[in-house]
Amino acid sequence: MTESHNRMYNSDTFLLGTFATNCSSGLTVSKLPERWNNSWANNLRLAQMLDDAGIDFMLPIARWVGYGGETNFHGGVLETMTWAAGLLAKTRDITIFATIHTTANHPVVVAKQLATIDQIGNGRIGLNIVAGWNKPEYEALGLTLPDDHETRYGYAQEWYDVIKALWTRTEAFDWDGTYFKLKNILGDPRPSRQVPILNAAGSGEGRAFAVRNADFLFTPAIDLSRSSEEIAMLKQQGRDVGRDVNVLTFSHVVCRPTEKEAKEFLEHTGKNNTDWPAVDNLVRLLFSHAQSFPHDLLALIRDRMAAGHGGFPLTGTPEQVADGLTALHAAGFRGTTLSFFDYAEEFPYFRDNVLPILEARGIRPAHRPAEAAA
Repeated sequence: MTESHNRMYNSDTFLLGTFATNCSSGLTVSKLPERWNNSWANNLRLAQMLDDAGIDFMLPIARWVGYGGETNFHGGVLETMTWAAGLLAKTRDITIFATIHTTANHPVVVAKQLATIDQIGNGRIGLNIVAGWNKPEYEALGLTLPDDHETRYGYAQEWYDVIKALWTRTEAFDWDGTYFKLKNILGDPRPSRQVPILNAAGSGEGRAFAVRNADFLFTPAIDLSRSSEEIAMLKQQGRDVGRDVNVLTFSHVVCRPTEKEAKEFLEHTGKNNTDWPAVDNLVRLLFSHAQSFPHDLLALIRDRMAAGHGGFPLTGTPEQVADGLTALHAAGFRGTTLSFFDYAEEFPYFRDNVLPILEARGIRPAHRPAEAAA
């Protein structure tokens, strides 16, 4: 693979992306009819706006079963591999991730799919590896969720090892592993550039997997002093095995001309009209099967689950939202995803009023839209 020109690697500034635009309602568990519509048309319109504004990436969630409640939150989801391929064909610079569950997708097939999409996007594809945690989805697919994280991540490690072998070996080979017995496999085509790998993990086994394999570890920012210590520890663990580990988080944006307007909108969308049974189903499943969120803090952020899926709250004026992003940068995060109640309607205000502040502070590069640069 040649030297990467993927924006995830080339940018030395605070990375910004979006999260979960392929999912119905995005990250706001709201009953309001004007909540995010995850149609292909809306995703494409948003992706092209993000691309023109210099936003670095888009990250989807892979879901197979919704969370119930009145809205069946995340019951409608665009499949991430085909979603990424379509968006990459219609954009220029932005990186698009595919989120892939290891147990539901064969590594030989995934390696081929990503190598194909690499050509569609000229090296702008990324891979978000999910080792599995959502038991109802396993049951829906006829699979059994291992109770222990050691098995989940042992499987994920061999899964990714197969993909790496297919992307680097130039002769056909057999694979005789614990979980995969493969004969005469060959990766052709292979990605033209290094594919950025992302992984969200909270358990000891999961963090060890991420440090060994991921370029970006994805974790919530609930308490920034705690996050700063955690990031320093993760980066040191990476250095101990000869790797540079970066840490991303996720944030929910409500940006308005006044703080009062922003807080009122957050109250309207993220509290007064919340699908609380869906929120409680989500929290219950995270407690039961996942360790992506620290369990000692999860119970304290139920309200955040309603608006932003537990993401770091960025609520207020453009200056206040910029202050929050600057605080994430100062804590050591390499970047953050952004979610909005309605991404396509709210992003232009963020673009026009927050990005210039971040540019002036030196944590984002100055950007000229394609039309102006031509």
